Amino acid sequence: MYSPIAPRFPRMIACLVALCAVGLSTDSSPAHAQAGKPEGLYYKSWAVVVGVENYLVAPKVPGALESSHAVAAVLRGLGFDEVIELQDKEASSRRLLQILNDYLPRKVGRQDRVVFFFAGHAGVTQDSQSKDLGFVVPWDAQLNNPAKAISLDQLKEFSRRSASKHILLLFDANLRGWDVTAPQPLSLEGRLSPENDTEKRSVQVLTAAEKEETVGRAPGQSPFVTALVAGLKGAADLNKNGWVMASELAAQVKQDVERETNGAQHPQFIQLEGDGDVILVEGRKELFLLGKEPSTEADRMKEARVQYEQAFALLQQQKSAEEALERLNRAITYDPSFGDAYVLKSYIRLEVLPDLEEALAAARAAVQHAPQNPDSHYSLALALEKKGQYQEAERAMQQALAVNPAYTDVYFSLGILYADRLNEPQKSVDAFRRYLELGGQSERATHAVQGNSAPGEKPAP
Repeated sequence: MYSPIAPRFPRMIACLVALCAVGLSTDSSPAHAQAGKPEGLYYKSWAVVVGVENYLVAPKVPGALESSHAVAAVLRGLGFDEVIELQDKEASSRRLLQILNDYLPRKVGRQDRVVFFFAGHAGVTQDSQSKDLGFVVPWDAQLNNPAKAISLDQLKEFSRRSASKHILLLFDANLRGWDVTAPQPLSLEGRLSPENDTEKRSVQVLTAAEKEETVGRAPGQSPFVTALVAGLKGAADLNKNGWVMASELAAQVKQDVERETNGAQHPQFIQLEGDGDVILVEGRKELFLLGKEPSTEADRMKEARVQYEQAFALLQQQKSAEEALERLNRAITYDPSFGDAYVLKSYIRLEVLPDLEEALAAARAAVQHAPQNPDSHYSLALALEKKGQYQEAERAMQQALAVNPAYTDVYFSLGILYADRLNEPQKSVDAFRRYLELGGQSERATHAVQGNSAPGEKPAP
């Protein structure tokens, strides 16, 4: 929390301070969680991990058990609350259908996430229009008979019935026949604001190979699972922001599997429903999806402005000051001559997340890169005043007035500086008088001018 020193702040952030006058939390979450919404990303994380190696009637799938154990272990390491492991005869058709059709739909809430992993055989049949109808093969099913299989239609029905906002289906198999559906309308029931990037509904699918390819089988973890586990442990954090999204995982797994199999397998990633992205590893909120690095100078300048505007909006909305600072630092990285970004950074470091040396350095950079912006000089003056360098602060304020002679707030600050720090009472009165002439309404300035008025003289309005 902080208390603003109105009106002693650069005019460019005047509206920001007015909105934040009741205080700005440095936490990125509202003080009171939205109704029906968890404090974090999810209320609960669920996983169903299926590995069928020793089939009742179908051929053996070497490595399926070890692969499923590895996936279950890494998901537990990521903090999944309930990981249901089904190996060999535990993964019967009846048991899988009971979990998908009854258990999970009853248990999973709308603010949960679900990961379903399957290692084993997959099959395909065709309908009357010769369209592929894929299915996974439970322990007690036959390889080329869909009678006891779990079809893609059943998996899609599960995703439609599940209330969870995020579902990721992982198949260490060649599963084909997916139809991508249009994004579904999202319910805002129980929420106080529209969906943001972490709240958008998402059902995504990642398979080990594309149509007609053979999935390599050998003892131990499969290439797909080896890449999957590495990705979930951090290798999939492609933009190095601490977050691992399903789309990032898919890109990393595809690259690793294609390399490991010499191009024999090409993992496929499908957005089955919604336009969100399943979050697998949560990083710092202020670094969430900051976007791809701009490649050209024009793009860098444009992205710097975007990051600056987002930082300003975060402060206006009384959201995370840390995220605002992070975005300003990115803006400055993209455009080191971005004077406004330095001004706003100096303000944050002076009043919101105090660090006087950083505030002073940012203000000096603002003066260097934007000398025709009076806010640059005013920000420097406020930082110098806090540092106790009062003569230098006076010169910086005078420089701000040289750029903008009608800068009301600077006159007010000069009045205080002369009265409280430099022992220049007449200069203080003169500064306060000019402040009042320009429309200022501070009681301190009014009292100072009235107290200095000659008998019969009316103070400035």
